[in-house]
Amino acid sequence: MVEHQDETRAAYDGIVELYASMFADRLETRPFARAVLGSFAELVRGTGNPRVADVGCGPGHLTALLHDMGLDAFGLDLSPAMVDHARRAHPELRFDEARMEALPVEDGVLGGVLAYYSMIHTPPGELPALLAEQVRVLAPGGLLLVSFFAVDGPEPVRFDHKVTPAYSWPVDRFAELLAEAGLFTVARLVHDPESERGFLDAHLLARLR
Repeated sequence: MVEHQDETRAAYDGIVELYASMFADRLETRPFARAVLGSFAELVRGTGNPRVADVGCGPGHLTALLHDMGLDAFGLDLSPAMVDHARRAHPELRFDEARMEALPVEDGVLGGVLAYYSMIHTPPGELPALLAEQVRVLAPGGLLLVSFFAVDGPEPVRFDHKVTPAYSWPVDRFAELLAEAGLFTVARLVHDPESERGFLDAHLLARLR
């Protein structure tokens, strides 16, 4: 697990300013993503526990968006350069460097976890461990929103992402992994691709049983 994470960290460290500029609009041109993030925020507020971790937060644009939606959001990322950028761009918010399989968060304290395309670089065999860690930090009834690239067929497909190798997933198979981790999928949104890669974009919203 460490080797591919080191490669991913180095790749994202090298494109911080370009990556941040690409997402500066904070989803102004992405209506489906805005809708699912808004639903996530509303449902988390409904739990009475607004504390949320944006896991794989990158430059912090979605952490700030969740904060604007009334959540007590903080960001975690593998890339120290991304964390540094996020702290400078959003000094009022908390950002920390962290590995996704070892989150610096107490057991059962979060109302929500956002994983917005942040697990796409994880090899399929390692994904259950990441989901287990996200379940560990969620309070009972807490919500996980995970976004990823979707593909037809029974198995995930490795592809050459512009930054570093990534995986697209069959939606039903990803939902099965969530169930195996103890999460119940309450909503799914699959829509046409927003990039030239050609994969569908998928969002699964799940609640801790």
